[in-house]
Amino acid sequence: MAGEFEDIVSRLEMISEELADLAIARLRDSIDAGGDELPVDERIITRARRAVEKAAHLLSERDR
Repeated sequence: MAGEFEDIVSRLEMISEELADLAIARLRDSIDAGGDELPVDERIITRARRAVEKAAHLLSERDR
C-alpha cells in the first residue's frame, strides 16, 4: 500500500504553505498598521498550519 496517501500528503503540504503565507501577511499588515502585538488571527492560522503539518507527517509515516 505504499503511496496510498501520497496525494493527500502533497495537498496538505500545499495548504501548510498557504497558511504560512497568510500568517506572514497578517504579521506584515499588523506591522504596517503600527501594531506592537501579534494579531490574534495570526496565532490561530499558525496553530492550524501546525495541525496540518502534523497530519501530513502522520500520513507520510503511515504510508511507509
